[in-house]
Amino acid sequence: MYRPNTTIEQWRILQAVVDHGGYSQAAAALNKSQSSLNHAVAKLQQLLGVQLLEVKGRKAQLTKQGEVLLRRSRALTQGIEQLETLADNLEQGWEPEINVSREILYPTEALYQALSHFYPKSRGSRVVLIDNVISGSTAAIENRQFDLVITGRVPKGYRGIPLGIVRLLLVCAPNHPLSQETQIDENLLAQQLQIVIRDTGADANKDLVGWLKSEQRWTFSNFHEAMAILRRGVGFCWIPDHLAQPAIDAGELIELTQASVGGAVVPISLVIPEPEKLGPAASEFADMLVACSPAEQQKSTQI
Repeated sequence: MYRPNTTIEQWRILQAVVDHGGYSQAAAALNKSQSSLNHAVAKLQQLLGVQLLEVKGRKAQLTKQGEVLLRRSRALTQGIEQLETLADNLEQGWEPEINVSREILYPTEALYQALSHFYPKSRGSRVVLIDNVISGSTAAIENRQFDLVITGRVPKGYRGIPLGIVRLLLVCAPNHPLSQETQIDENLLAQQLQIVIRDTGADANKDLVGWLKSEQRWTFSNFHEAMAILRRGVGFCWIPDHLAQPAIDAGELIELTQASVGGAVVPISLVIPEPEKLGPAASEFADMLVACSPAEQQKSTQI
């Protein structure tokens, strides 16, 4: 078993000498004697057999070898600090992992914003994020597989915290035959290829809930793939407004507003399947999800 010759404290002292611009300044910052710092760095160099610092004038500067080793040492000491912090957090009940299920209708930007706000407070907790669709989100709640579930359906017996509303727009490419029609009814749509998103639930009806009367259907796993085929003039699809609108503005897709078949309006909620077991880390992230949700952002713009 390998036994290191150097100590974390020696590397921290070297970092302090460099960061504070000298031994006397580092000694004052660390509340140690200057001689103890000199001895620690000299011992470190002796153990490594590499000169880390050289004196130029009255100032100690890093050698080329010292620059490389100091850079690597920062990752080492940071990792130790994170490990010790995580151990302390685990002792206090701060969970090491948060499992989150997201209904893919939910705007990614709102989720990313919540994640970026949570990261500085995460204390080393991992976040495992899984996308689900319709009955897959329901199963994530009822099977209690996740700490937090963002869903378009709140099963009976569970409480949902409103996050916002997603509208589904009926779209196709500008060169698709449907774009030339002045009126579009169910019979006309039934004759065209429909692009649908697969339901991730084990007992799903295989496709995203909604209008599924087209004789031809192609099923994809997410909206990004669906939009990629739509841009090629193949098929029509109901796409969430936050994804469809940029493509419509860019002229890549058009909304079929002349259709008599309306798009769905889906209320998105945050469900905590087992609130009595929710840990402090997941609770903190839940607060971030609510604060960064479209519903809260809309409230702030109305004030």
